[in-house]
Amino acid sequence: MRAVDTATSDSRIQLGTHQLNSRLIVGTGKYKSYEQMQECLALSGADVVTVAVRRERLVDADGRNILDFIDLDKYTILPNTAGCFTAEDAVRVARLGREILRGLENSGAAWVKLEVLGDTRTLLPDPVATIEACRQLVDDGFQVLCYTSDDPITAMRLKEAGAASVMPAGSPIGSGQGVLNPGNLKICLEYLKENDVAYPVIVDAGVGTASDVAVAMELGCDGVLLNTGIAGAADPPRMAVAMRNACLAGRQAWLAGRIARKLYATASSPDEGVIGLRPPQA
Repeated sequence: MRAVDTATSDSRIQLGTHQLNSRLIVGTGKYKSYEQMQECLALSGADVVTVAVRRERLVDADGRNILDFIDLDKYTILPNTAGCFTAEDAVRVARLGREILRGLENSGAAWVKLEVLGDTRTLLPDPVATIEACRQLVDDGFQVLCYTSDDPITAMRLKEAGAASVMPAGSPIGSGQGVLNPGNLKICLEYLKENDVAYPVIVDAGVGTASDVAVAMELGCDGVLLNTGIAGAADPPRMAVAMRNACLAGRQAWLAGRIARKLYATASSPDEGVIGLRPPQA
């Protein structure tokens, strides 16, 4: 019998020049304390964590630096441009993040998670500004992981602009609504992987619970990025474990291949050769 190690089998993902052992990427914001954040990062199994250069206070009320609670021997930091509403602002913040992290071992300073938002109410991405910022950052030597909507055309334009990964939203940031439009995500996956099946597509935003992660992975997405789903839970450490397990389970289910959906029942045990079995007529 073939042995399958569900903790490690097919777990690695390539993002630009970075190889991740875990397909779950987690954020560092919204936790009650740095200690709780540190515990949840460890329980999530992630090896890449995002830090919002603009929003995240690198120093808390007690004067402690968030970087002192992120073990750079275990995690690679992915700076992001959360809170930016113009291409110019996003490019500036990305460069600032690179400078802040320059020289830190395993900092991932050459890459960025790009967000350029359209407004403060929906936090949906501005597609035109996002594409422009992506082009500028790629030209500046960044490996860009690009947050976008689930619009397949915008996704393709971002790949053409040089994004190392396109990251469509499952639903609005922090909404906890999960994957609202699986059909669009399937089309994004089809378009983005049409000539490059290894191209990484990661669901970013909207995850509320573990089943949302499993759904994204079962659709064939290469990973999930989340923050509020863990930090905002009633029991964040327990939710971190749930998210980790859901990511592994969803990936294994995708690789295994689900059964086809059918209108009528199909018996688990065949009835051929059973003596005297006469099913009622329909």
